[in-house]
Amino acid sequence: MQKPSRRTLLRAPFAAAGAGLLASCSDSGSEPRSGPQHTAGTGAFVPQGPRGFVNPSDPEVLAAERKRGSGPVRMVSFTAAPSMLDLGGRSVHSWAYNESVPGPLVRVTAGDVLSLTVGNRLPEKTTLHAHGVRLRCDMDGAPDLTQPPIEAGTDFIYRFVAAHPGTYLFHSHVGMQPDRALYAPFIVDDPREPLSYDKEWILVLDDWVDGIDGSNPEQVIQQLKPGGSMGMDMGGMGMGPGRGSPSPSPHGSKHASMAPSKSKAALGPDRVLRNSHSSMLHGEGGNVAYPHYLANGRLRTDPSVFRCKPGDRIRIRIINAGSETAFRVALGGHDMTVTHTDGYPVKPQRTDALLVGMAERYDVLVTAKDGVFPFVALAEGKPGKALALLRTDKGRNLPAPDVRPSELDRECVPARRLVPAESVAMDDRKPDRDLRIRITGTMKKYDWGFDHTPYDVRQRHAVRAGERVRLTLINATDMWHPMHLHGHTFAVTGLNSEGARKDTTIVLPHRKLVLDFDADNPGLWMLHCHNQYHSESGMMTVLGYKK
Repeated sequence: MQKPSRRTLLRAPFAAAGAGLLASCSDSGSEPRSGPQHTAGTGAFVPQGPRGFVNPSDPEVLAAERKRGSGPVRMVSFTAAPSMLDLGGRSVHSWAYNESVPGPLVRVTAGDVLSLTVGNRLPEKTTLHAHGVRLRCDMDGAPDLTQPPIEAGTDFIYRFVAAHPGTYLFHSHVGMQPDRALYAPFIVDDPREPLSYDKEWILVLDDWVDGIDGSNPEQVIQQLKPGGSMGMDMGGMGMGPGRGSPSPSPHGSKHASMAPSKSKAALGPDRVLRNSHSSMLHGEGGNVAYPHYLANGRLRTDPSVFRCKPGDRIRIRIINAGSETAFRVALGGHDMTVTHTDGYPVKPQRTDALLVGMAERYDVLVTAKDGVFPFVALAEGKPGKALALLRTDKGRNLPAPDVRPSELDRECVPARRLVPAESVAMDDRKPDRDLRIRITGTMKKYDWGFDHTPYDVRQRHAVRAGERVRLTLINATDMWHPMHLHGHTFAVTGLNSEGARKDTTIVLPHRKLVLDFDADNPGLWMLHCHNQYHSESGMMTVLGYKK
Protein backbone atom coordinates (compact mmCIF):
# COMPACT_ATOMS: atom_id res chain seq x y z
CA MET A 1 0.00 0.00 0.00
CA GLN A 2 1.38 3.38 -0.97
CA LYS A 3 0.41 6.47 0.96
CA PRO A 4 1.26 10.18 0.84
CA SER A 5 3.87 11.28 3.35
CA ARG A 6 2.50 13.11 6.41
CA ARG A 7 5.63 13.20 8.50
CA THR A 8 9.21 14.29 8.24
CA LEU A 9 11.33 11.27 7.37
CA LEU A 10 14.51 10.57 9.24
CA ARG A 11 17.67 12.15 7.83
CA ALA A 12 21.07 10.88 8.89
CA PRO A 13 24.58 10.82 7.44
CA PHE A 14 26.46 7.71 6.45
CA ALA A 15 28.95 6.49 9.05
CA ALA A 16 31.45 4.01 7.67
CA ALA A 17 31.89 2.03 10.84
CA GLY A 18 29.24 3.45 13.11
CA ALA A 19 26.17 1.87 14.54
CA GLY A 20 23.20 1.64 12.20
CA LEU A 21 20.34 3.97 11.70
CA LEU A 22 17.98 1.78 13.66
CA ALA A 23 15.56 1.72 16.53
CA SER A 24 13.91 -1.33 18.03
CA CYS A 25 10.21 -1.42 18.64
CA SER A 26 7.44 -3.91 19.25
CA ASP A 27 4.59 -4.60 16.88
CA SER A 28 1.33 -2.87 17.67
CA GLY A 29 -0.61 -5.26 15.47
CA SER A 30 -0.40 -8.74 14.04
CA GLU A 31 0.26 -7.63 10.44
CA PRO A 32 2.95 -5.22 9.21
CA ARG A 33 2.05 -2.04 7.37
CA SER A 34 3.82 -2.71 4.12
CA GLY A 35 3.44 -2.39 0.37
CA PRO A 36 1.52 -5.36 -0.99
CA GLN A 37 -1.19 -7.04 1.02
CA HIS A 38 -0.03 -9.97 3.12
CA THR A 39 -2.74 -12.29 1.88
CA ALA A 40 -3.19 -13.63 -1.61
CA GLY A 41 -6.23 -12.57 -3.53
CA THR A 42 -7.84 -9.20 -4.16
CA GLY A 43 -5.33 -6.36 -3.88
CA ALA A 44 -2.17 -8.45 -4.04
CA PHE A 45 0.05 -7.41 -6.94
CA VAL A 46 -0.07 -9.76 -9.94
CA PRO A 47 2.33 -8.95 -12.79
CA GLN A 48 1.71 -9.59 -16.45
CA GLY A 49 2.68 -13.03 -17.64
CA PRO A 50 1.61 -16.62 -18.18
CA ARG A 51 -0.59 -18.39 -15.66
CA GLY A 52 0.51 -21.24 -13.46
CA PHE A 53 3.37 -19.44 -11.71
CA VAL A 54 3.71 -18.35 -8.07
CA ASN A 55 2.94 -14.64 -7.83
CA PRO A 56 4.82 -12.28 -5.47
CA SER A 57 2.36 -12.43 -2.53
CA ASP A 58 0.96 -15.94 -3.03
CA PRO A 59 0.62 -18.37 -0.09
CA GLU A 60 3.85 -20.16 -1.06
CA VAL A 61 5.76 -16.89 -0.60
CA LEU A 62 4.16 -16.23 2.78
CA ALA A 63 4.90 -19.77 3.94
CA ALA A 64 8.58 -19.40 3.04
CA GLU A 65 8.73 -16.12 4.99
CA ARG A 66 7.17 -17.70 8.07
CA LYS A 67 9.90 -20.36 8.05
CA ARG A 68 12.46 -17.59 8.41
CA GLY A 69 11.02 -16.77 11.83
CA SER A 70 10.33 -13.38 13.34
CA GLY A 71 12.56 -11.37 15.62
CA PRO A 72 12.66 -7.77 16.88
CA VAL A 73 11.41 -5.14 14.43
CA ARG A 74 13.99 -2.59 13.33
CA MET A 75 12.51 0.56 11.80
CA VAL A 76 14.37 2.72 9.29
CA SER A 77 13.36 5.53 6.94
CA PHE A 78 14.93 6.60 3.65
CA THR A 79 13.95 9.69 1.69
CA ALA A 80 14.84 9.44 -2.00
CA ALA A 81 15.12 13.01 -3.22
CA PRO A 82 17.12 15.43 -5.38
CA SER A 83 20.13 16.45 -3.29
CA MET A 84 23.24 18.59 -3.27
CA LEU A 85 26.14 16.27 -2.45
CA ASP A 86 29.68 17.05 -1.34
CA LEU A 87 32.07 14.55 -2.94
CA GLY A 88 35.03 15.88 -0.99
CA GLY A 89 35.68 19.35 -2.32
CA ARG A 90 33.27 19.16 -5.23
CA SER A 91 29.52 19.65 -4.91
CA VAL A 92 27.10 18.10 -7.37
CA HIS A 93 23.35 17.91 -7.84
CA SER A 94 22.11 14.32 -7.88
CA TRP A 95 19.52 11.99 -6.34
CA ALA A 96 20.27 10.35 -3.01
CA TYR A 97 18.90 8.65 0.08
CA ASN A 98 18.74 11.07 3.03
CA GLU A 99 20.95 13.57 1.19
CA SER A 100 24.10 11.47 1.58
CA VAL A 101 26.45 9.42 -0.57
CA PRO A 102 26.51 6.56 0.12
CA GLY A 103 23.10 6.41 1.75
CA PRO A 104 22.82 5.71 5.48
CA LEU A 105 24.26 2.49 6.83
CA VAL A 106 21.51 0.06 7.87
CA ARG A 107 22.49 -2.59 10.40
CA VAL A 108 20.43 -5.42 11.88
CA THR A 109 21.08 -8.81 13.49
CA ALA A 110 20.21 -12.02 11.67
CA GLY A 111 16.63 -12.94 12.52
CA ASP A 112 15.48 -9.33 12.91
CA VAL A 113 12.54 -7.97 10.94
CA LEU A 114 13.53 -4.88 8.97
CA SER A 115 10.80 -2.31 8.35
CA LEU A 116 12.19 0.23 5.91
CA THR A 117 10.02 3.15 4.77
CA VAL A 118 11.03 4.68 1.44
CA GLY A 119 9.64 8.15 0.88
CA ASN A 120 9.78 8.98 -2.82
CA ARG A 121 10.44 12.71 -3.34
CA LEU A 122 11.96 12.18 -6.77
CA PRO A 123 10.32 13.53 -9.95
CA GLU A 124 9.65 9.95 -11.11
CA LYS A 125 8.83 6.47 -9.81
CA THR A 126 11.34 4.41 -7.86
CA THR A 127 11.81 1.15 -5.93
CA LEU A 128 14.38 -0.24 -3.50
CA HIS A 129 16.12 -3.61 -3.91
CA ALA A 130 17.95 -5.40 -1.07
CA HIS A 131 20.74 -6.83 -3.20
CA GLY A 132 21.84 -10.34 -2.25
CA VAL A 133 19.24 -10.79 0.48
CA ARG A 134 17.16 -13.97 0.36
CA LEU A 135 13.86 -12.37 1.23
CA ARG A 136 10.14 -12.61 0.44
CA CYS A 137 9.36 -12.01 -3.21
CA ASP A 138 6.96 -9.09 -2.78
CA MET A 139 9.69 -7.12 -0.96
CA ASP A 140 12.30 -7.58 -3.70
CA GLY A 141 11.77 -4.21 -5.39
CA ALA A 142 11.71 -5.38 -9.01
CA PRO A 143 9.40 -2.84 -10.68
CA ASP A 144 6.28 -4.21 -12.38
CA LEU A 145 7.41 -7.76 -11.52
CA THR A 146 7.21 -7.95 -7.73
CA GLN A 147 5.52 -4.61 -7.04
CA PRO A 148 4.22 -1.51 -8.80
CA PRO A 149 6.89 1.21 -8.65
CA ILE A 150 6.56 3.76 -5.84
CA GLU A 151 4.85 6.83 -7.25
CA ALA A 152 6.41 10.24 -6.75
CA GLY A 153 5.16 11.85 -3.54
CA THR A 154 4.20 8.57 -1.84
CA ASP A 155 5.77 6.18 0.69
CA PHE A 156 6.23 2.43 0.61
CA ILE A 157 7.26 0.13 3.47
CA TYR A 158 9.59 -2.78 2.75
CA ARG A 159 9.28 -5.32 5.52
CA PHE A 160 11.04 -8.68 5.67
CA VAL A 161 13.02 -11.03 7.88
CA ALA A 162 16.78 -10.59 7.47
CA ALA A 163 17.59 -14.24 8.05
CA HIS A 164 21.15 -14.56 6.75
CA PRO A 165 24.22 -12.69 8.07
CA GLY A 166 26.34 -10.86 5.55
CA THR A 167 27.40 -7.74 3.70
CA TYR A 168 24.65 -6.50 1.39
CA LEU A 169 23.59 -3.43 -0.56
CA PHE A 170 20.41 -1.43 -1.05
CA HIS A 171 19.88 0.28 -4.39
CA SER A 172 17.13 1.57 -6.63
CA HIS A 173 15.97 -0.86 -9.31
CA VAL A 174 14.40 1.65 -11.71
CA GLY A 175 16.04 2.88 -14.89
CA MET A 176 19.46 4.48 -14.53
CA GLN A 177 18.76 5.61 -10.94
CA PRO A 178 21.48 3.34 -9.45
CA ASP A 179 24.10 5.38 -11.33
CA ARG A 180 23.23 8.28 -9.08
CA ALA A 181 23.58 8.08 -5.28
CA LEU A 182 20.54 5.86 -4.70
CA TYR A 183 22.44 3.12 -2.86
CA ALA A 184 23.36 2.31 0.74
CA PRO A 185 25.25 -0.42 2.63
CA PHE A 186 23.23 -3.05 4.52
CA ILE A 187 24.93 -5.21 7.16
CA VAL A 188 23.27 -8.22 8.78
CA ASP A 189 25.34 -9.22 11.82
CA ASP A 190 25.82 -12.79 12.94
CA PRO A 191 24.75 -13.18 16.60
CA ARG A 192 27.32 -15.98 16.83
CA GLU A 193 30.04 -14.24 14.85
CA PRO A 194 33.00 -16.65 14.52
CA LEU A 195 35.52 -14.05 13.31
CA SER A 196 37.75 -12.27 15.79
CA TYR A 197 38.67 -8.67 14.97
CA ASP A 198 39.12 -5.30 16.68
CA LYS A 199 37.55 -2.87 14.22
CA GLU A 200 35.43 -2.78 11.10
CA TRP A 201 35.87 -0.63 8.00
CA ILE A 202 33.07 -0.44 5.45
CA LEU A 203 34.28 0.68 2.03
CA VAL A 204 31.66 1.52 -0.61
CA LEU A 205 33.10 2.07 -4.09
CA ASP A 206 31.39 3.85 -6.96
CA ASP A 207 31.89 5.24 -10.45
CA TRP A 208 30.51 8.76 -10.78
CA VAL A 209 29.19 10.83 -13.70
CA ASP A 210 25.97 12.50 -12.52
CA GLY A 211 26.09 16.30 -12.30
CA ILE A 212 29.64 16.57 -13.69
CA ASP A 213 29.78 19.25 -16.39
CA GLY A 214 26.12 18.69 -17.22
CA SER A 215 26.24 14.88 -17.53
CA ASN A 216 23.63 12.44 -16.29
CA PRO A 217 23.29 8.66 -16.70
CA GLU A 218 20.33 8.90 -19.07
CA GLN A 219 22.41 10.95 -21.49
CA VAL A 220 25.26 8.47 -21.25
CA ILE A 221 23.16 5.43 -22.11
CA GLN A 222 21.85 7.26 -25.17
CA GLN A 223 25.42 8.05 -26.23
CA LEU A 224 26.18 4.32 -26.12
CA LYS A 225 23.26 3.38 -28.34
CA PRO A 226 23.35 3.58 -32.15
CA GLY A 227 22.74 7.20 -33.08
CA GLY A 228 24.29 8.55 -29.88
CA SER A 229 27.83 9.92 -29.74
CA MET A 230 29.22 6.43 -30.34
CA GLY A 231 26.96 5.97 -33.34
CA MET A 232 27.79 9.42 -34.71
CA ASP A 233 31.52 8.86 -34.38
CA MET A 234 31.15 5.50 -36.14
CA GLY A 235 29.04 6.88 -38.98
CA GLY A 236 25.81 5.68 -37.38
CA MET A 237 26.80 2.01 -37.65
CA GLY A 238 24.09 -0.37 -36.51
CA MET A 239 21.28 2.13 -37.10
CA GLY A 240 19.95 1.64 -40.59
CA PRO A 241 16.94 3.44 -42.05
CA GLY A 242 13.77 2.90 -40.11
CA ARG A 243 15.58 1.73 -36.95
CA GLY A 244 15.78 5.04 -35.11
CA SER A 245 12.91 4.48 -32.69
CA PRO A 246 14.19 3.36 -29.30
CA SER A 247 12.67 0.61 -27.21
CA PRO A 248 11.28 1.83 -23.89
CA SER A 249 13.46 1.27 -20.85
CA PRO A 250 12.91 -2.19 -19.35
CA HIS A 251 12.29 -0.48 -16.02
CA GLY A 252 10.05 2.22 -17.37
CA SER A 253 12.26 5.25 -16.74
CA LYS A 254 10.94 8.14 -18.78
CA HIS A 255 14.48 9.46 -19.22
CA ALA A 256 15.90 6.19 -20.52
CA SER A 257 13.46 6.18 -23.42
CA MET A 258 14.86 9.46 -24.78
CA ALA A 259 15.21 9.23 -28.56
CA PRO A 260 18.77 8.37 -29.55
CA SER A 261 18.65 10.85 -32.41
CA LYS A 262 19.29 13.72 -29.99
CA SER A 263 22.16 16.01 -30.94
CA LYS A 264 25.54 15.71 -29.27
CA ALA A 265 24.88 18.95 -27.38
CA ALA A 266 21.62 17.59 -25.97
CA LEU A 267 23.41 14.44 -24.79
CA GLY A 268 26.01 16.42 -22.83
CA PRO A 269 29.78 15.77 -22.71
CA ASP A 270 30.96 12.68 -24.55
CA ARG A 271 31.30 9.92 -21.96
CA VAL A 272 31.93 6.97 -24.29
CA LEU A 273 35.16 5.12 -23.44
CA ARG A 274 36.95 3.79 -26.48
CA ASN A 275 39.75 1.23 -26.69
CA SER A 276 39.68 0.16 -23.04
CA HIS A 277 41.33 -3.16 -22.24
CA SER A 278 41.81 -5.46 -19.25
CA SER A 279 43.76 -8.71 -19.32
CA MET A 280 41.90 -9.76 -16.16
CA LEU A 281 38.55 -9.26 -17.87
CA HIS A 282 39.78 -10.76 -21.18
CA GLY A 283 38.78 -7.72 -23.22
CA GLU A 284 37.27 -4.31 -22.76
CA GLY A 285 37.09 -2.99 -19.23
CA GLY A 286 33.96 -1.00 -19.98
CA ASN A 287 32.40 1.59 -22.25
CA VAL A 288 31.71 4.57 -19.97
CA ALA A 289 34.46 7.13 -19.37
CA TYR A 290 33.62 8.13 -15.82
CA PRO A 291 35.17 11.43 -14.76
CA HIS A 292 35.44 10.34 -11.11
CA TYR A 293 35.59 7.28 -8.85
CA LEU A 294 34.56 7.40 -5.21
CA ALA A 295 35.40 5.57 -1.98
CA ASN A 296 32.77 6.24 0.68
CA GLY A 297 31.46 9.13 -1.38
CA ARG A 298 34.74 11.02 -1.66
CA LEU A 299 37.15 11.85 -4.46
CA ARG A 300 40.75 10.63 -4.24
CA THR A 301 41.96 14.23 -3.84
CA ASP A 302 40.19 14.43 -0.46
CA PRO A 303 39.85 10.82 0.72
CA SER A 304 38.09 9.47 3.76
CA VAL A 305 40.38 8.28 6.57
CA PHE A 306 39.95 5.20 8.76
CA ARG A 307 41.85 5.45 12.05
CA CYS A 308 43.05 2.56 14.17
CA LYS A 309 46.03 1.41 16.24
CA PRO A 310 49.04 -0.56 15.00
CA GLY A 311 48.35 -4.26 15.38
CA ASP A 312 44.57 -3.86 15.19
CA ARG A 313 42.86 -6.67 13.32
CA ILE A 314 40.41 -5.00 10.92
CA ARG A 315 37.49 -6.48 9.06
CA ILE A 316 37.07 -4.58 5.79
CA ARG A 317 33.71 -4.96 4.07
CA ILE A 318 34.22 -4.01 0.41
CA ILE A 319 31.10 -3.14 -1.61
CA ASN A 320 31.13 -2.22 -5.30
CA ALA A 321 28.11 0.05 -5.79
CA GLY A 322 29.28 1.13 -9.25
CA SER A 323 27.21 0.79 -12.39
CA GLU A 324 29.79 0.01 -15.09
CA THR A 325 33.17 -0.50 -13.43
CA ALA A 326 35.00 -3.44 -11.90
CA PHE A 327 37.55 -2.39 -9.28
CA ARG A 328 40.89 -4.05 -8.60
CA VAL A 329 41.48 -3.30 -4.93
CA ALA A 330 44.47 -3.51 -2.58
CA LEU A 331 45.70 -2.00 0.68
CA GLY A 332 49.24 -0.68 0.34
CA GLY A 333 51.76 -2.41 2.57
CA HIS A 334 49.37 -5.18 3.58
CA ASP A 335 48.08 -8.49 2.39
CA MET A 336 44.45 -9.48 2.90
CA THR A 337 42.72 -12.64 4.04
CA VAL A 338 39.40 -13.20 2.26
CA THR A 339 36.74 -14.46 4.68
CA HIS A 340 33.45 -13.86 2.83
CA THR A 341 32.15 -13.20 -0.64
CA ASP A 342 28.64 -11.84 -1.23
CA GLY A 343 27.85 -12.34 2.46
CA TYR A 344 28.75 -16.04 2.67
CA PRO A 345 31.88 -17.39 4.42
CA VAL A 346 34.74 -19.02 2.56
CA LYS A 347 37.77 -20.92 3.76
CA PRO A 348 40.27 -18.15 4.55
CA GLN A 349 42.37 -17.28 1.51
CA ARG A 350 45.37 -14.93 1.49
CA THR A 351 45.70 -12.47 -1.39
CA ASP A 352 47.33 -9.16 -2.28
CA ALA A 353 44.45 -7.85 -4.41
CA LEU A 354 40.88 -8.62 -5.41
CA LEU A 355 38.80 -7.95 -8.51
CA VAL A 356 35.34 -6.78 -7.46
CA GLY A 357 32.61 -6.62 -10.11
CA MET A 358 29.55 -4.41 -9.86
CA ALA A 359 27.40 -5.33 -6.81
CA GLU A 360 29.89 -7.94 -5.59
CA ARG A 361 31.00 -7.78 -1.96
CA TYR A 362 34.08 -9.17 -0.23
CA ASP A 363 34.98 -9.26 3.46
CA VAL A 364 38.70 -9.39 4.26
CA LEU A 365 40.86 -9.29 7.39
CA VAL A 366 44.05 -7.24 7.68
CA THR A 367 46.42 -6.53 10.57
CA ALA A 368 47.26 -2.84 10.59
CA LYS A 369 50.88 -1.77 10.39
CA ASP A 370 52.09 1.58 11.71
CA GLY A 371 51.77 4.53 9.35
CA VAL A 372 49.40 5.87 6.70
CA PHE A 373 48.43 3.42 3.97
CA PRO A 374 46.39 3.82 0.77
CA PHE A 375 43.44 1.59 -0.01
CA VAL A 376 43.27 1.91 -3.79
CA ALA A 377 40.39 0.80 -6.01
CA LEU A 378 41.73 0.81 -9.56
CA ALA A 379 39.08 1.12 -12.27
CA GLU A 380 39.90 -2.13 -14.09
CA GLY A 381 40.66 -1.50 -17.76
CA LYS A 382 39.87 2.20 -17.41
CA PRO A 383 41.81 5.31 -16.44
CA GLY A 384 41.17 6.43 -12.87
CA LYS A 385 40.88 5.13 -9.33
CA ALA A 386 39.24 5.63 -5.95
CA LEU A 387 41.25 6.13 -2.77
CA ALA A 388 40.75 5.88 0.99
CA LEU A 389 43.35 5.93 3.77
CA LEU A 390 44.11 3.69 6.75
CA ARG A 391 45.95 5.64 9.40
CA THR A 392 47.61 4.65 12.68
CA ASP A 393 49.92 7.64 13.29
CA LYS A 394 49.72 11.45 13.41
CA GLY A 395 52.27 12.17 10.71
CA ARG A 396 51.60 14.48 7.81
CA ASN A 397 53.12 12.39 5.06
CA LEU A 398 50.06 11.28 3.12
CA PRO A 399 50.05 9.12 -0.02
CA ALA A 400 49.61 11.07 -3.25
CA PRO A 401 46.19 10.90 -4.94
CA ASP A 402 47.73 8.98 -7.86
CA VAL A 403 49.44 6.37 -5.63
CA ARG A 404 49.55 2.82 -7.01
CA PRO A 405 50.48 0.19 -4.40
CA SER A 406 52.59 -2.67 -5.71
CA GLU A 407 50.03 -5.09 -4.23
CA LEU A 408 47.70 -4.25 -7.13
CA ASP A 409 50.08 -6.07 -9.48
CA ARG A 410 50.70 -9.10 -7.28
CA GLU A 411 48.48 -12.08 -6.51
CA CYS A 412 44.78 -11.50 -7.19
CA VAL A 413 42.61 -14.43 -6.14
CA PRO A 414 39.56 -14.88 -8.43
CA ALA A 415 36.18 -15.92 -7.07
CA ARG A 416 36.38 -19.28 -8.80
CA ARG A 417 39.31 -20.24 -6.57
CA LEU A 418 37.48 -19.52 -3.32
CA VAL A 419 36.16 -22.54 -1.43
CA PRO A 420 32.97 -22.26 0.65
CA ALA A 421 33.11 -22.74 4.40
CA GLU A 422 31.71 -26.10 5.42
CA SER A 423 28.73 -24.41 7.09
CA VAL A 424 27.46 -23.07 3.73
CA ALA A 425 28.81 -25.58 1.21
CA MET A 426 26.18 -27.17 -0.99
CA ASP A 427 26.00 -30.97 -1.03
CA ASP A 428 26.79 -32.97 -4.14
CA ARG A 429 23.17 -33.64 -5.04
CA LYS A 430 22.62 -34.04 -8.75
CA PRO A 431 20.63 -31.30 -10.50
CA ASP A 432 16.92 -31.88 -11.08
CA ARG A 433 16.77 -29.24 -13.80
CA ASP A 434 19.22 -27.77 -16.30
CA LEU A 435 18.78 -24.25 -17.60
CA ARG A 436 21.08 -22.97 -20.34
CA ILE A 437 20.99 -19.28 -21.15
CA ARG A 438 23.13 -17.50 -23.73
CA ILE A 439 24.34 -13.99 -23.03
CA THR A 440 24.04 -12.07 -26.30
CA GLY A 441 24.52 -8.63 -27.82
CA THR A 442 27.14 -6.35 -29.32
CA MET A 443 28.66 -2.98 -28.58
CA LYS A 444 27.94 -1.93 -32.16
CA LYS A 445 24.16 -2.31 -31.84
CA TYR A 446 24.01 -2.09 -28.02
CA ASP A 447 21.36 -4.82 -28.15
CA TRP A 448 22.22 -6.68 -24.94
CA GLY A 449 19.93 -9.53 -23.93
CA PHE A 450 19.60 -13.24 -23.28
CA ASP A 451 19.22 -15.66 -26.18
CA HIS A 452 18.96 -12.64 -28.54
CA THR A 453 15.80 -11.51 -26.73
CA PRO A 454 15.45 -8.24 -24.78
CA TYR A 455 13.73 -8.15 -21.43
CA ASP A 456 9.97 -8.50 -21.18
CA VAL A 457 8.21 -8.69 -17.80
CA ARG A 458 6.18 -11.64 -19.15
CA GLN A 459 9.25 -13.85 -19.59
CA ARG A 460 9.50 -16.98 -17.41
CA HIS A 461 12.22 -19.61 -17.08
CA ALA A 462 10.39 -22.26 -15.10
CA VAL A 463 11.66 -23.97 -11.96
CA ARG A 464 9.84 -25.84 -9.19
CA ALA A 465 10.22 -25.55 -5.43
CA GLY A 466 12.59 -28.13 -4.01
CA GLU A 467 14.64 -28.60 -7.16
CA ARG A 468 18.40 -28.37 -7.43
CA VAL A 469 18.84 -26.22 -10.52
CA ARG A 470 21.96 -26.10 -12.67
CA LEU A 471 22.15 -22.77 -14.50
CA THR A 472 24.72 -22.62 -17.30
CA LEU A 473 25.47 -19.11 -18.54
CA ILE A 474 27.18 -19.03 -21.95
CA ASN A 475 28.72 -15.67 -22.74
CA ALA A 476 28.55 -15.32 -26.52
CA THR A 477 29.65 -11.66 -26.43
CA ASP A 478 32.96 -9.81 -26.54
CA MET A 479 32.24 -8.22 -23.13
CA TRP A 480 32.40 -9.45 -19.54
CA HIS A 481 29.17 -9.40 -17.52
CA PRO A 482 28.55 -9.48 -13.74
CA MET A 483 25.45 -11.70 -13.50
CA HIS A 484 23.06 -11.45 -10.54
CA LEU A 485 20.22 -13.74 -9.48
CA HIS A 486 17.65 -12.25 -7.13
CA GLY A 487 16.37 -14.07 -4.05
CA HIS A 488 18.94 -16.90 -4.08
CA THR A 489 22.59 -17.75 -3.68
CA PHE A 490 24.36 -20.14 -6.01
CA ALA A 491 27.55 -22.17 -5.97
CA VAL A 492 30.03 -21.05 -8.60
CA THR A 493 30.86 -24.54 -9.70
CA GLY A 494 31.68 -26.93 -12.51
CA LEU A 495 30.65 -30.45 -13.19
CA ASN A 496 33.06 -31.89 -10.60
CA SER A 497 34.00 -29.02 -8.31
CA GLU A 498 32.57 -27.16 -5.37
CA GLY A 499 32.34 -23.41 -5.46
CA ALA A 500 31.86 -20.43 -3.19
CA ARG A 501 28.32 -19.28 -2.45
CA LYS A 502 27.52 -16.03 -4.27
CA ASP A 503 24.66 -14.04 -5.75
CA THR A 504 26.67 -12.03 -8.29
CA THR A 505 29.54 -13.32 -10.39
CA ILE A 506 31.61 -12.32 -13.41
CA VAL A 507 31.19 -14.23 -16.67
CA LEU A 508 34.14 -13.58 -18.97
CA PRO A 509 33.69 -13.11 -22.73
CA HIS A 510 33.30 -16.31 -24.76
CA ARG A 511 33.34 -18.42 -21.61
CA LYS A 512 30.63 -20.31 -19.79
CA LEU A 513 29.94 -20.46 -16.09
CA VAL A 514 28.02 -23.21 -14.30
CA LEU A 515 25.97 -22.19 -11.26
CA ASP A 516 24.02 -24.51 -8.96
CA PHE A 517 21.25 -23.27 -6.68
CA ASP A 518 18.41 -24.69 -4.64
CA ALA A 519 14.91 -23.50 -5.58
CA ASP A 520 13.91 -22.73 -1.99
CA ASN A 521 12.38 -19.24 -2.26
CA PRO A 522 9.12 -19.23 -4.26
CA GLY A 523 8.16 -16.32 -6.48
CA LEU A 524 9.32 -14.45 -9.57
CA TRP A 525 13.00 -13.54 -9.60
CA MET A 526 15.11 -11.46 -11.92
CA LEU A 527 18.33 -12.71 -13.50
CA HIS A 528 20.29 -9.85 -15.02
CA CYS A 529 23.62 -8.30 -15.81
CA HIS A 530 24.64 -5.81 -13.12
CA ASN A 531 26.24 -3.52 -15.64
CA GLN A 532 23.43 -0.97 -15.38
CA TYR A 533 23.86 0.09 -19.00
CA HIS A 534 23.53 -3.51 -20.19
CA SER A 535 20.51 -4.36 -18.03
CA GLU A 536 18.67 -1.21 -19.05
CA SER A 537 19.35 -2.12 -22.68
CA GLY A 538 17.61 -5.48 -22.24
CA MET A 539 19.93 -7.93 -20.46
CA MET A 540 17.37 -9.13 -17.89
CA THR A 541 15.02 -12.09 -17.64
CA VAL A 542 12.82 -13.84 -15.05
CA LEU A 543 13.02 -17.18 -13.25
CA GLY A 544 9.55 -18.21 -12.12
CA TYR A 545 8.37 -20.94 -9.76
CA LYS A 546 5.65 -23.15 -11.20
CA LYS A 547 2.57 -23.76 -9.07
